[in-house]
Formats: sequence, C-alpha cells, structure tokens
Amino acid sequence: MLPLLHETYRELRPRAPLPEFELQFYPFANINNTIRLTDGRMRLRLSDLLEGAPEPILKAIVHILLAKIYRKPIDTGHTSRYRRYVASREMMQKAQQVRQLRGRKRIESAQGAYYDLDEVFETLNLRFFHGLLGRPVMSWSAERSRRLLGHYDPAHNAIIISKIFDQARVPRLAVEYIVYHEMLHLKHPVKMRGGRRCVHGKEFREDEEAFPYLQEARLFLKTL
Repeated sequence: MLPLLHETYRELRPRAPLPEFELQFYPFANINNTIRLTDGRMRLRLSDLLEGAPEPILKAIVHILLAKIYRKPIDTGHTSRYRRYVASREMMQKAQQVRQLRGRKRIESAQGAYYDLDEVFETLNLRFFHGLLGRPVMSWSAERSRRLLGHYDPAHNAIIISKIFDQARVPRLAVEYIVYHEMLHLKHPVKMRGGRRCVHGKEFREDEEAFPYLQEARLFLKTL
C-alpha cells in the first residue's frame, strides 16, 4: 500500500514533501474511511470490509481522502468507481451483516405515555398495506429529537420514532404520518441507481402522497 499512497499523494501535491503514512484497516460498524494529519504523520483508517479490494478501488479511496484533507478537486472517475464498488450487492450484504454484528441499537419501548407504536403500526398496516407488512421492532427514541423525527434501520429491523411525538398536544395523525413514512421504507427498500442510493424513489413518493392527512400532518410538523 505504501507505493500507492506515495503515488496518489504525488499526483495531488507533486512538489510537497511526503508525510509519514500510517494505514490501518479498522473494524468500523459500517463502510467508513477516515484520514487525519497530525505532526506530519498521515493516518488513514479504512473499513476492514475494503481489505483485499482491487487496487483501483483502494487508489480511489486514498485519492478521495487526500483530496478532502487538502481541499483539492476530487476526480469524478475515482468517486464513481468507489461508489459503484460499495454499492454492489456483495458489499451491501457484507455491510448489513457488519452493522448487525457490530452496530449498537438502543431500543426503548413501543409503549409511550400517550401512544403505543405497536398499535399504531398494526392499525396502519391493516388500513394501507392489507396487513401484509411484517412488524419490525417499534421503539420510541431515548431523546426528544427535533432533527431526526423517525428512521427505519434495516440492519436491526427497527423503526425508531422521536419521543417528541409522545405527548398530549401531538395529534394522532402526526404520529401516524411519521410511522407511515417509515413503513414505506419496508415496502420500498433502498435501491442503487448510477452508484447512488435512491431512498425516496418515485413509487415511495406516490405512496406517501396517498396518505389522507398528509398536508395536515406536515403543517403540524412545522410547529415542532
């Protein structure tokens, strides 16, 4: 790897002195890569899922990291090459397995002070999905987040809803809309298009627009 590091560095900074490089394949909980320059030493940590990747992929990763730390233009060829690789079916399956094994998911309870998420899920499942969706783990978040209102985690098969909705002033339609949105992720899994993750595709958006209280729910969300 050292010749590749030197070669890529020289392409970006042909006249600058070479730093001391330290590279480690690290057991992240996802396909993460980091870089840090400290006291003239360049430390790179690449996901251990990338150990054994073809040299062009490793070169692309190193180029992207070095370009970012030195604020250089990132070559689009390297970007697309790396995205295609990590978006491959094999890598996505490995990444999900790693998230299940290494990732930590804080699960609280589906039963809140005012709303029971299991009951909300089952009601929506019968009403909009003919009862065909398998219920994942339902849980209120630990904190009353205003930034992340809800999310579906496929690695842990869990829907987490912000506890900010579990209060008397929140209308049920708002809770149902947030849960419904996350349920659509069960129906419409993430797809890869051109090396990019498509989270809210056309079919997803069409189903979301079919929620009968969509506008009322969105208006309420603005008050949060």
